[in-house]
Amino acid sequence: MGSRSKRSERCPRCRMHVPLCICRSIPRYALDTRLVLVMHHREHIKTTATGPLALEALPNSELRIHGHRDRPLDFSDLDIPDRRTLLLYPGDDVPVLSRSLLEQDNRPVTLVVPDGNWRQASRMGRRLPGLEHAEMVRLPEGPLTRWGIRREAHPQGLATFEAIARALGIIESPAVQSGMEDLFRLMVQTTLHSRGCPAV
Repeated sequence: MGSRSKRSERCPRCRMHVPLCICRSIPRYALDTRLVLVMHHREHIKTTATGPLALEALPNSELRIHGHRDRPLDFSDLDIPDRRTLLLYPGDDVPVLSRSLLEQDNRPVTLVVPDGNWRQASRMGRRLPGLEHAEMVRLPEGPLTRWGIRREAHPQGLATFEAIARALGIIESPAVQSGMEDLFRLMVQTTLHSRGCPAV
């Protein structure tokens, strides 16, 4: 038997400590929108990364790991005529994701979301190979992040999960956004509880 206590073990699905597992609360949304989450290999191992939990709620999603020199990524397989590729980009120089923008092209969306802090996501978005066909979009201004676990230097910075939920609220429906944000709040409260902090 190992010497690690069960309290230190984490659920491989929700990444919470095993006694605080929230997997039973994860909703499942079978959507036309396909999510492609792009994580740097250093970000992927962090237990505070929120993007992987979004994947668990979205069966039409996948994870791609960026940053391995021996396994470079290529997104040219996403360039297919029956889908529209949108790249969520944290910058002020790209169009805002909106219903009117979506109505300009009614193909189902493949949403590519770089996972990292503001600087990492902006650099990654400009450098991912095979995404020349993608349209960069940014989220409209909204409430500040509820993720108080990691410090974000940019005032409009969001946890990756929050960004995905807000994007799907526009692309799919407010009900999807609301359900995902309920899960996010539970994750935040459970994480703070595990650290002995008061719930927000």
